[in-house]
Amino acid sequence: MLILAIDTSAIASAALLTGEGETLAAFATEDTRSHAEVLAPGIQDLLKSADVTGTDIDELVVGVGPGPFTGLRSGIATARTLAFAWNKPLHGVMSLDAIAIDAALDAWRAGVDEFVVATDARRKEVYWAHYRSTGGTAELIDGPHVTSPSEVPALPAYGAGAGLYPDALHAVQDFADAQPTAAALGRTAVVRLVRGLDLLPDLPLYLRESDAKVPGPRKRAL
Repeated sequence: MLILAIDTSAIASAALLTGEGETLAAFATEDTRSHAEVLAPGIQDLLKSADVTGTDIDELVVGVGPGPFTGLRSGIATARTLAFAWNKPLHGVMSLDAIAIDAALDAWRAGVDEFVVATDARRKEVYWAHYRSTGGTAELIDGPHVTSPSEVPALPAYGAGAGLYPDALHAVQDFADAQPTAAALGRTAVVRLVRGLDLLPDLPLYLRESDAKVPGPRKRAL
């Protein structure tokens, strides 16, 4: 089985994985604002480097956030287009889970039962979720949420959101700049499929109202 995973909740990334969770090829940008420009060419180069075509892909997985409107739309729209064009199934995975799968192992090794994952939500807020470490994977307890850092539970915090607010969050230093990646997202999907757990629909988790508003009626001049 071949899985193409895509995530644009923070950075733009894509990965090609086997059904056992082995990453065959991957790319990820460092820029958090150029998803639309780099994603499609990146996927094209990714498949070419692995000598794979769309017909070889068995399933697609896309990160559904939480994340900014523009970033999430870029990734989900691209995944939906490829799934339609190739006639392949498409599944969603919460993007914070892509950090949690690696954080869970680190927490388990450190003897930590519960932890949070936080990413940058801008506006001096973070996206976060509360997890329990089960060694091999992470069990979601609560979330996702978007709040000020001061409202996040006082637990070890993994992810770039924690690194941005060290005074408010108990950041785990080795993960203080960690962003969700498609490779980790794909491994999360494989773990859930192996355990017979459901994946999410490909619907974005924005968590906020859009800044764009429908204009009201024009004011009368007289």
